Amino acid sequence: MPRPPAPGGGDIRALPPPVGATSAPWGPSLNAVHVVIAPDCFTGTLTATQAAEAIAAGWSRAAPHCVLTQVPLSDGGPGFLDVLAHGLTGEMLAVTVSDPLGREVPASVLVVDNGGERTAYVESAQAAGLHLLAASERDPGVTTSYGVGQLLLAAQAAGARRIVVGLGGSGTNDGGAGMLAALGVGSRDDLGRGGLALADLGPDALDVLDGVATDWSEIDLVAATDVDNPLLGMHGASAVFGPQKGASPELAQDLENALGRFADRVWSHLPRRTDLLSGRPVRLDKEPGAGAAGGLGYGLLVLGGRRESGVDLVLDALDFADLVAAADLLVTGEGSFDWQSLRGKVVSGVARAGLAAATPALVIAGRVAVGRREAMAAGLSGTYAVVSRPDDEEAAFADPVGTLTDRAARVAATWAPPPRAHAGDETPATPSSADASDPAYRGDDRGNKPAP
Repeated sequence: MPRPPAPGGGDIRALPPPVGATSAPWGPSLNAVHVVIAPDCFTGTLTATQAAEAIAAGWSRAAPHCVLTQVPLSDGGPGFLDVLAHGLTGEMLAVTVSDPLGREVPASVLVVDNGGERTAYVESAQAAGLHLLAASERDPGVTTSYGVGQLLLAAQAAGARRIVVGLGGSGTNDGGAGMLAALGVGSRDDLGRGGLALADLGPDALDVLDGVATDWSEIDLVAATDVDNPLLGMHGASAVFGPQKGASPELAQDLENALGRFADRVWSHLPRRTDLLSGRPVRLDKEPGAGAAGGLGYGLLVLGGRRESGVDLVLDALDFADLVAAADLLVTGEGSFDWQSLRGKVVSGVARAGLAAATPALVIAGRVAVGRREAMAAGLSGTYAVVSRPDDEEAAFADPVGTLTDRAARVAATWAPPPRAHAGDETPATPSSADASDPAYRGDDRGNKPAP
């Protein structure tokens, strides 16, 4: 992509600012560092946009000579629609849908026309999100995905021939049954009362499923998620994600049994699909991603949908590769950088983009639970925790913006010290104020050094 000249002349690699660039005045210096700040949300405390702003504020404070571009990201979970709306030209339609307990809540559909094709983007968490429930209301046995079906109907009514559904952050575990009820597959009493009610599903409850699935097969349905769990089993929706939504071990087992019965009913009402390589029937409940968002992935597969990487879809939509190619450094982040982060989450997507362009990438996270070797293997040059000691946790939750801003400032002092003075300059550049005793100066709290 063409690079605009830097202020004062020259061809320094100035980043284009399509999604909120910020910079401080600087002269034509080869020491100027161009930083793309591309975090995910910090679940429960900061949206991706708020996190990007906090990191940018800290970075600018310690390294005002840098040019910054903020690119908030999502892998399909909460914030998916806001992130896309920052980078895509389209119309945001306001709708009203049911939350996991049947209460009306506002939601949106982003409609984008591109090359004669109309695409609608919806965020399942706006209708089925865990954040819509108070702590005392979190019971995946009774919560429903009915509102997600209402979002699909709104997207269809807008004329979309392709509907992308961001999956993640759900408070439901009903296998997408509530969503299917909203689309007319069955009654709300049968399918829209939560996962546990599926244990009593009668043999005729899904009689019109085949016809509804045929109608929706004319629309390109995309489940945007990086979760590859199946619907059932020890790696399934109930066993892995149920406890995060309030399920006790006993409830998780009951939900597993109920979803198994639901999957059997679906199997008996849909035409058999055959795997072209093995010649065996395809069990949709065993497909990767079927267990995403409490089984919403399964519901979309039943309608003929397909799964795509959520983070890759967002990166492609925002032309992230072009931004990375023009950058010197990538900074990403999330609430907890752990083993799940390495399985297709935002952090791993940013790291892959950096590797492809030979651009170093760092992560600033609320917590870091990944070792140096694993982080380097994923393409990260440094990992930095906001909460490095138990005593830090209370302060981080009390002031998430301030603590993230301060951490970013310390990281910036390490990675982007002020440029050296040039011949003829009257005043030498001020050396970095980073204290060698600060964990950020050493690279991270696990003793990792920043890459040269």
